[in-house]
Amino acid sequence: MARQILNTLYVMTPNAYIHLENDTLRVDVEHVKKLQVPLHHLGSVVSFGNIMVSPALMHRCADEGIALVLLDGNGRFKARLEGAVSGNILLRRSQHAQASNENFALAIARSVIAGKLRNSRQILMRGAREADNEEDRLTLGEAAESLAGSVRNLPHAPDLDAIRGIEGDAAKTYFSAMNSLIRPDARRGFSMDGRTRRPPRDPFNALISFLYSMVMNDCRSALESVGLDPQLGFLHAIRPGRAALALDLMEEFRSVLADRLALTLINRGQIRASDFVKHEGGAVLLEGDARRAVVVAYQERKQEEITHPLVDAKMPLGLLPQIQARFMARTIRGDMEAYLPYLAK
Repeated sequence: MARQILNTLYVMTPNAYIHLENDTLRVDVEHVKKLQVPLHHLGSVVSFGNIMVSPALMHRCADEGIALVLLDGNGRFKARLEGAVSGNILLRRSQHAQASNENFALAIARSVIAGKLRNSRQILMRGAREADNEEDRLTLGEAAESLAGSVRNLPHAPDLDAIRGIEGDAAKTYFSAMNSLIRPDARRGFSMDGRTRRPPRDPFNALISFLYSMVMNDCRSALESVGLDPQLGFLHAIRPGRAALALDLMEEFRSVLADRLALTLINRGQIRASDFVKHEGGAVLLEGDARRAVVVAYQERKQEEITHPLVDAKMPLGLLPQIQARFMARTIRGDMEAYLPYLAK
């Protein structure tokens, strides 16, 4: 599979061969041509997994200022090849300048949290529509309405601390209703009393923490692939070893890529409470074959196709961090007036 989105070509078919043919990039799979794109239409090429690239194409991309990004099969960043003249340092310079701009940081923070709350609310509203009993329907409906109020309050937040406060209160409301989304006969094993981390204290928290770590890796890879520094964020505080911008970017994907999948795995009986082990100190962790099953399910989830409302193109869910990272870069450079988060339907 190969897709061209926002002047970026994504090559995802294992063992595909991308090479130079005159002034075009050609993609072959098992010696059969699948795609041919003029080089002047491309700004970058992103390959996932075991993709073969001809040396001639590498040299030409370097000459033309076309970035070649290598990710592993899970979307984790491996390398970035670009020529001597690159906009990468200019983008990072802009990123550092904008990080010191309080108004810019506030606008980014509002956007990413608005995306997070709206996507979380979609899960609650869907659950309310599908609930089998009135109590669950009321609980989910009230939580969804509360999150709608939080979204309305965001434009009036005067600073980052206020935005963090709105997000924190909304998260408590969201997770307080989570038990009503779990199948009744599975609630005993997966009920949660709020969000717990470092360590997770129950199976549901352990499951979403594991999924969040994979979403985090995907967001970090996406930011690195477009040339941004994942350590320098706007909403999350900067700390040594903390990928603050990746944490910013992943906010809108927590419910889309992780929470929804966790609920599906539990409600379909693919993951059971017996798949978790309680360790000394109270930490609950997913282990053994169940961990591998979740990784497989996550990769399958990323292959599901959606239509991005801003790009107006069908794409796998797994490409969303890449697309949104490009929007983030464009906003930082001033090519976009404001960062627009992905809003799930």
